[in-house]
Amino acid sequence: MKTAVFIERDAILNEVRVGPKHQITPTSTEEFRVIRDALEPLGQLKAAGHLLIVTTNQPGVSRGTLPRRELDRMHDILRRVFPIDDLMLCTHDENDRCPCRKPKPGLLIEAAFKWHIDLDRSFVISDKWQDAEAARTAGCTSLLVQSPWVGPVHHDFILPELASVVGKVLQLSGAGAGAVKPPRRAVAMR
Repeated sequence: MKTAVFIERDAILNEVRVGPKHQITPTSTEEFRVIRDALEPLGQLKAAGHLLIVTTNQPGVSRGTLPRRELDRMHDILRRVFPIDDLMLCTHDENDRCPCRKPKPGLLIEAAFKWHIDLDRSFVISDKWQDAEAARTAGCTSLLVQSPWVGPVHHDFILPELASVVGKVLQLSGAGAGAVKPPRRAVAMR
């Protein structure tokens, strides 16, 4: 089975604006700016043999504030810039109670089925508690970039920036010097 690194889109791969209670994601390609500093760390993960799968909640589609065509154009940009294998998204609002909307693990489970991924040996990179919770539920190791949105939920690691997060993934997955394998966890479904 394969290993994967699931990567949150907003604030990890593209810039966001900071609102009082949450991040404000771009709603057009004119607003969409990739974070080019993420290219080298993602290349290191890819070179180590991990699948790179972007996961993202984009409720603006169902709310009518983000045209699906613009979202598809943004994701085309991501695919051209970064060495990603897949991009999984949930376009539902919180009230839809969709099983793929993070913090639920549906996107991770769907990707595991599609790509034959061992979730116990896979990782989630984000700056938000919702991704850490999805990782915990699916049995992945969560690594968060320090931000105001890490929240009080369980997370395995919080590190200052993406480069240190990727270094930790490489260490834990055996691609770094003195690597240790992460402990296997049971999958807990809610």
